[in-house]
Amino acid sequence: MERIAVLSDVHGNITALNAVLDDIRKRGISNIYCLGDSVTKCVNPDLVIDTLRANCKVILKGNCDEVIARPDIQPGRFWSRDKIGEERANFLRNLPISYEFYLSGYLIRLFHASPFALDYIFNPMFANRENAYSEREIISPLKLFENTKLIGKTANDPIPDIVGYGHIHTPNLFRFKNKTIFNPGSVGIPIEMENKDFDDPTNKFSTLASYMILEGELDSKELSSISFSLVRIKYDIQKEIEYLQKSDMANKDEIITNLLTATNV
Repeated sequence: MERIAVLSDVHGNITALNAVLDDIRKRGISNIYCLGDSVTKCVNPDLVIDTLRANCKVILKGNCDEVIARPDIQPGRFWSRDKIGEERANFLRNLPISYEFYLSGYLIRLFHASPFALDYIFNPMFANRENAYSEREIISPLKLFENTKLIGKTANDPIPDIVGYGHIHTPNLFRFKNKTIFNPGSVGIPIEMENKDFDDPTNKFSTLASYMILEGELDSKELSSISFSLVRIKYDIQKEIEYLQKSDMANKDEIITNLLTATNV
């Protein structure tokens, strides 16, 4: 049996990423897959990219990665782009959109958000039908299993049994019509979709970084045991806040609120 650590949405939070990687190492896991959005929001996207490159066997492209890595971005347009420089931007620009593999007989497909676009939203716990994200919402879970041009698939390719995605920053794991869907949540900006009260003391249970561990027979097409474990990791939020406070990032107060309350406001 082998274990795979799946993480997503680090968003420049090097403190949380280091805490997660320390936990993964203590568990003796060497297979680490990242589902994208390494940059924006927190202030160390350069260190995050370098750390992910040194530790991950798979890194996928997220919507934030795509936006700031475009070749036509002018200096000063995005704070994170200026911080990472051109070599790292080129690295992000050339990342794959999806990745798939067999684990204990199950075909698993990973991508950042959906097989249709890097910013489409599937969230089984929270409806986006009357807000700015409504036009990008996926309602049916089965849409996540479709073969599309974006991920380089055609009707002749096999349909996955399991899909893993990130983007929404809130972990989940559920079954639907013989399929399994999982989301490891966010390493860098954990969110609880229903958190609205900034002063709610129970918010602290949702501010922890998260990732998912998959366990099974890697690269095996023979049906056998498989498991999924969600891991929540406490990290030094105050240290990350100090990085933000010392920076000249324009929206740092909003990010600090997100870190302290796991709100999406």
